[in-house]
Amino acid sequence: MGRTAPSEEDVAVDYVGKDVGYFAGGCFWCVESDFEKLSGVSEAVSGYMGGELDKPSYNQVSGGNSGHREMVKVVYNPQKVSYRDLVIDLLRHSDPTDEGGSFFDRGHQYTSAVYYSSEEEKMIALQVIAEMKKAGVFEKPIVTSVEQAGVFWVAEDYHQDYYKKNSLRYNYYRQGSGRDAFIESVWGDGQFDDLFKKEMSVNSSWNDFQKPSDDELKKTLTPLQYEVTQKEGTERPFNNEYWDNHEAGIYVDIVSHEPLFSSTDKFDSGTGWPSFLKPLDYSFVTEKQDYQLFLPRTEIRSKIADSHLGHIILDGPVENDRIRYCMNSASLLFVPKDKLEEEGLGEFLYLFE
Repeated sequence: MGRTAPSEEDVAVDYVGKDVGYFAGGCFWCVESDFEKLSGVSEAVSGYMGGELDKPSYNQVSGGNSGHREMVKVVYNPQKVSYRDLVIDLLRHSDPTDEGGSFFDRGHQYTSAVYYSSEEEKMIALQVIAEMKKAGVFEKPIVTSVEQAGVFWVAEDYHQDYYKKNSLRYNYYRQGSGRDAFIESVWGDGQFDDLFKKEMSVNSSWNDFQKPSDDELKKTLTPLQYEVTQKEGTERPFNNEYWDNHEAGIYVDIVSHEPLFSSTDKFDSGTGWPSFLKPLDYSFVTEKQDYQLFLPRTEIRSKIADSHLGHIILDGPVENDRIRYCMNSASLLFVPKDKLEEEGLGEFLYLFE
């Protein structure tokens, strides 16, 4: 046992009603302590991720010889705290501008990172980083890495809940490291608190959208737009506005202008309809079983306006699990990249950097 004892691979656990996230922010004693104080988090477990060595010991990781980072697994209730909140909490309790370590702990093993388990988590992490950059929270560039999660190696027992079991040594270490002084210098005056309130998704006007009456929609939409969005119609392939559009930008709902898809996820499916790998954010759309044809299909609708957009068709790229979001141009409005800022969509510019 001790510093040279090998770590153990995390055993899969079915956390009923809970999700898991993986984050690195320097010394895992501190990262674990901060996350366990966040409402909605039930547990934070210290460990290692990111290297090539199996069962790395603390000495191997802390010495920079294994390629891993010290990090934590966060078990949380998504009904009480969002993944977005976890990313924000990491950036608020670490120095995401330090590319050489974390406070007086130096080396790659102490640099900050978000390890995502899905494309949705990756997008959320990149979006939060982009928002903090835009707001000018930090004087230096944010260098927190966003990487795909790998094997989580559970650190030795004496590292778990270290801040509780060895509080005097932990507090001495934490104060001496300069972590709290840095956090206070950035966040202490509350200047940026309103920018990152819990559950803020995007700074938008469409969240307050009130859907017009059916008569109003008939007046503002073309007959085809009305038939597709309100009556679950389908436009003709190869004879619609966006099937062959290759310009960079965001596709929004024709009724509410809520953001839905990005050109960075658009591909030529050869079907004559706009096709995407995924929505901008899975929470921006809803899914519904459609039984209009002989076989059931998954209908995709916009979250706020409840417009019919199209269907998920399982003939897409193999590397995307054959998933293709087959949409109707009549349901969409395209906003070019150079118009995103003025249309209130500037938070998505990070997609085109």
